[in-house]
Amino acid sequence: MSDPAPPPVIDLNADLGEGFGRWQLTDDEALLSVVTSANVACGFHAGDPATMRRVCELAAERGVVIGAQVSYRDLAGFGRRAMEVPPDELSAEITYQIGALDVFARAAGTRVRYVKPHGALYNRCVHDKEQAAAVIDGIRAAGGGPAAGDGLPVLGLPGSRLHEAARRAGLPVVGEAFADRAYTDEGTLVPRREPGAVVHDADEVVKRALGMARDHSVTSRNGRRVGITARSLCLHGDTPGAADLARRVRSELAAAGVRIRSFA
Repeated sequence: MSDPAPPPVIDLNADLGEGFGRWQLTDDEALLSVVTSANVACGFHAGDPATMRRVCELAAERGVVIGAQVSYRDLAGFGRRAMEVPPDELSAEITYQIGALDVFARAAGTRVRYVKPHGALYNRCVHDKEQAAAVIDGIRAAGGGPAAGDGLPVLGLPGSRLHEAARRAGLPVVGEAFADRAYTDEGTLVPRREPGAVVHDADEVVKRALGMARDHSVTSRNGRRVGITARSLCLHGDTPGAADLARRVRSELAAAGVRIRSFA
């Protein structure tokens, strides 16, 4: 008789600290009681020094791993507008954002443990080799690179140019899936500008989360079964009722025998 297969393990991440000044978008405190990894905005698409410090302190208190959510410099567009940024400039801006967040993480007694691009930069780095390489150059400069033994893991879409560039640079990669986003037949995300790009039905989000964690698959918008290799599941924090939905997803995953644990 063969040994039983080990239970699946999944990380739950959310985009946090996405406010600016008196404006707050995400319920950081509630989500930090659910997720195991926090993608903290670094000031370019959202976030400010006081917010970054507060979220890092809360995450450290609750044992949640801190990651830098880096972006194009686009506060007005929330980092979701396509931009043309020269590679050397983009690389420097990535390093700058990671370094800024790491100061607050260190002050809270921890460190930035991984990096995830946000919005338009995330989507651009799925296909664009040049922009992906610039992001990885910026991450290596911030993390010291493999030679220093502290290369930062890169959270992103499996099969992306970003992950290809990270592997070439010797950085660890972590595959990510989105239970509340529609997928194409090729396994990429349906652009937000298209109808049906975001899944709003809570029951469907839970069903998709279970399928991603246990069966490593999702149904595309055309009804095809698409393979998903993901160690981390993103729970968006900028949608109505996000915290309640995140609690339900975590509860259902645990009830199905899925172990919830950060990849870092």
